Amino acid sequence: MMLSAYAELDLTAVTHNLTRIRAFAPKAKIMAVIKANAYGHGLIRIAKVLSDADAFAVARLGEGIALRDAGIRQRIAVLQGFVDSEELELHSRYGLEPVIHSPFQVELLEQVSSMESVSVWLKLDTGMHRLGLLPDEFSSCYSRLQRCSAVRQPIPVMTHLANADVFQDTITAIQLDCFKSALHNVQTECSIANSAGLLAWDTARVEWVRPGIALYGVSPFPGRTGPDEGLRPVMTFRSRLIAIKNLKAGDAVGYGGDWICPRPTRLGIVSIGYGDGYPRHAQSGTPVLVRGRRASLIGRVSMDMISLDLTDCPDARVGDEVTLWGKGLPVEEIAQYASTIPYALLCGVTPRVKMVERWE
Repeated sequence: MMLSAYAELDLTAVTHNLTRIRAFAPKAKIMAVIKANAYGHGLIRIAKVLSDADAFAVARLGEGIALRDAGIRQRIAVLQGFVDSEELELHSRYGLEPVIHSPFQVELLEQVSSMESVSVWLKLDTGMHRLGLLPDEFSSCYSRLQRCSAVRQPIPVMTHLANADVFQDTITAIQLDCFKSALHNVQTECSIANSAGLLAWDTARVEWVRPGIALYGVSPFPGRTGPDEGLRPVMTFRSRLIAIKNLKAGDAVGYGGDWICPRPTRLGIVSIGYGDGYPRHAQSGTPVLVRGRRASLIGRVSMDMISLDLTDCPDARVGDEVTLWGKGLPVEEIAQYASTIPYALLCGVTPRVKMVERWE
């Protein structure tokens, strides 16, 4: 039976991308970012494929616990850290490494009396202004953590770049200077570079790098694709044609009748919709691949179906495979048509979509 909506995952591409990333920073350790279900690719699946990564980063405690329960033994940093003593104890119990980003977390660590010591990361806010200690808080908190019996030493330090995907951007240079200034008397391992920082900013390649989107074969830079960076897309999102009909010029297509046939039109219906994670706001004209040729989305995206103009694909037949993004059709391009980012498309694939693993 041919699947309706499914996502084909090229797991060889994951290892290729990790090798490509190492080439940019051959002396650095790799903390592979696999939060948000590994950007929609499967948390446990991708962790097991990335067995050569030096560590993993997840956003939340539950993700780290799931990795430990699945037998993943690498270091795991939890980027949002803990908010109370119960969560702190769970970090210790599961051997997770919380990121310390606020003074209240330092206070909780200082109050611990009966818990195994925990490895932590300290985060400096160099200008992202999301999580992280402000520069005038950093020195005091770092010193307190050094004296804290609940914290294993040494304490690595990280920051996050806000604009690294913009070439020649002054904000990134300011952040890098801020980081260097705050750590001028500190001797420890550091982590700065996300995917964009790793690929574009050599001064951000320090002891640890934290690739995310690049691991999945997607470029972090606007107007570029994964293959432009030497990466291979991991996910190819596919479905099939379930109906074809011929319409007259002037016929309206879909909810609201927003798209009017400008000519006699061969209409195709694909079993895919926003219920599967295909973007609701994809515009008419968004490309798909049918038999290796481009066809265009027409009309509104429905929960379970989309409509295509197959007039220029006369060989298309019911049952034909349709590629929504992936090999031959970059997800970065589809994101532009949907006024979103590729991260959102990958993370938005819903549970009813079958994940099919391939080693190629």
